[in-house]
Order: sequence, then structure tokens, then C-alpha cells
Amino acid sequence: MINAVVTWLSALVMRTIESSGYLGVTVLMVLESANIPIPSEIIMPFSGFLVTRGIFVLWLLIVVGALGNLVGSLLSYYLGVYGGRKFLEKYGRFIFIHKRDIELADKLFARWGSSVVFFSRILPIVRTFISFPAGIARMNIWKFSFYTLAGSLIWSALLAYVGFWAGENWHFLSPYFRKFDWLIVSLVLVGTVWWVTRYVRKIRDNG
Repeated sequence: MINAVVTWLSALVMRTIESSGYLGVTVLMVLESANIPIPSEIIMPFSGFLVTRGIFVLWLLIVVGALGNLVGSLLSYYLGVYGGRKFLEKYGRFIFIHKRDIELADKLFARWGSSVVFFSRILPIVRTFISFPAGIARMNIWKFSFYTLAGSLIWSALLAYVGFWAGENWHFLSPYFRKFDWLIVSLVLVGTVWWVTRYVRKIRDNG
């Protein structure tokens, strides 16, 4: 089932890029950074391969991909700013998030926000969702934008260049990225279990 979804999504991404060029790459990268899990691991390597066909220019492709990420990240960021905090304060308990957890996130982004945003932009899965909590924590918008763009340039350059280097064999990367995705998912699941256990203990101790 999962493989079928990935295959369908891959075909959709490639058709979009082939028919829409730079605009297609931009829109897909915007969506990828706006909490919609469209894999940049397909978008950019395939586009990098198309550089070898003369359809794209490598440096311009990298810039377009990074700017798309920035726009999508800002959409997610402002979603967090203008609705995320109120939502979590009202309904957070249903997903095991306490008001103190929100305050802890505020402190984390106030002190380490630049590093968190930058390094998250070069990690699969995490990169898609980091902007929303940054918005909830009201991280400085200029710092957020700068480090988002910096990390996105590195990520876009890496994927585009690998696609360019691999040529028609660009898709050989998919199994490796998928394994890394599963590693990230496993770490997230472990963290979720720890978080829920911590929350339940806190409620029990206070009750």
C-alpha cells in the first residue's frame, strides 16, 4: 500500500515538473514546506536529472527550490503565529501537550532557534514540519527566514546535484532516502512514546 502511494506520488511529481518547469518545482517545494509531505527527495533529484537534458539550469534550479521552501515555510510559520498557540492552549491536552510544554518550546526557540531551524531544514520529514512550532514560539521572523533559506539552499543543492550527477539513474537514491526516512520516523515514534509517558506521569503525580 505504501509503495503504491509512493509510486503514484512520484509519477505526479514528475508529470508536474515536466509540464510546468520552474513553476512546477517552485509550487511543489512550497507545498513540501507547508506541512504537506511531498518528498523533495523526488522533486530535486529528478529536476537535477533534467538539467542534463537542458531543461533546467542547475544554479537557477537550486535557487528556485530554496525559495519555494522559504515561501512554504513562511506559510506554515504564520499558521503557527496566528492560530497554533491558541489551538494548543485549548486542545493541546488531547494530544498530550501541556501549557508548560509550550513555554518550554518558547525558551528553546528563543535560545537555540537559529540552529534548530537551520539543521532541521537539512533533515528529511522534520524539515516539512519545523516551521509551525517556530511560529507558535514567535521566533524572530528575520532569523527564521535567513536560516530557513540557508538550510534550504544546502538541501536543494545537494539533491539537485546528486540528480545531475546520477543522470538517468537519479532514482537509485530512493531506497537510501526511504531507509533514512524510516530512521527519522522511528526516532519520532520513540520520542512520542517518551512524551506521552512523561505526560501521563505528570498528570498522575499532580492528580
